Amino acid sequence: MSIKTTTKKMVFSGMRPTGAIHLGNYLGALKGYLQLQNKKELDCLYAIVDLHGITSPYHQETYYQNVWEIALDYLACGLDPKKSHLIIQSHIPQHIELSYLLGTLYPVSRLEQLPTYKDKKKEQPRYVNMGLLYYPVLMTADILLYKAHLVPVGKDQLPHLEVAREIARNFNRRFGYTFPEPQPYLTSAPFVPSLTGQGKMSKSQKNSYISIIDTPEVIQTKIAKIPTDSGKGSSVPKKGGVAALFQLLGIIEGEDKKKAYEQMYLKQGVSYQLLKRELANSIIKFLQPIQNKRKFYQDHPQMVKDILQEGEQYAQTLAQKTIQEVKEKMGLQYKF
Repeated sequence: MSIKTTTKKMVFSGMRPTGAIHLGNYLGALKGYLQLQNKKELDCLYAIVDLHGITSPYHQETYYQNVWEIALDYLACGLDPKKSHLIIQSHIPQHIELSYLLGTLYPVSRLEQLPTYKDKKKEQPRYVNMGLLYYPVLMTADILLYKAHLVPVGKDQLPHLEVAREIARNFNRRFGYTFPEPQPYLTSAPFVPSLTGQGKMSKSQKNSYISIIDTPEVIQTKIAKIPTDSGKGSSVPKKGGVAALFQLLGIIEGEDKKKAYEQMYLKQGVSYQLLKRELANSIIKFLQPIQNKRKFYQDHPQMVKDILQEGEQYAQTLAQKTIQEVKEKMGLQYKF
């Protein structure tokens, strides 16, 4: 099969198969994927980054199922195979090859200073592996392998993206211009609060998120459990469960609705039962078409496999070209 390479600017991003995509993933990053795939001047390649996923504890017996579920989630959320390419990271071995080559250009001390690495060490103290430290370098290879100009990410990934920019500059300075410095693309909701009122929605924090596959009953139960206060005060809370509730309301229903409830909080008081019911119903309505589309792809597995195969063939063409160029510039293309 002949694959044509592109002259358009590239977009790359990916998600780990560590659980179903949740509202934070969708609104914080995946929404950006969908916005960019609709721009005709861009060529979008999105990945299931399964190599990144194994830096956290996982079950090898069921990992393949996790990867498959994320493929379904991507397509359900609106990734269009006519506008984007979908790949599984580990199926393109050049990701690992380029990560090693780039890793020889970057200091360990800089990786150890990254806030994301420090946070992960605290989060999984019994699973602090070399892959965890190396995560930003592999992420850099993911991006630079396709010479991506734009990377739709959540705010928490900005330090990693800065590593990619630094490595691109280092490589270009030493070996001649090769890589564009990738720029972040943030959605209008780059931070989606946790249902616990502490931090952001995260798969690694129990009871902190709403999955795109949650049933209406589960969504209602999760929203009902968001911690609240008496419903009235002299100032609107800036942190905690009430703040998270208002923030979610603004993200899902708009700033006007959020401001209206904030005014109620300062004046006559808020009925959290009504607010939570309204928010839950809005989320259920928002997720319904996504869940319907997911069921369609679930019922047509060969269609999903064909999409992944097309993406892999396309990515391989671009990846091999980049690897050859990098090896030549680094003085590694020799035969005896």
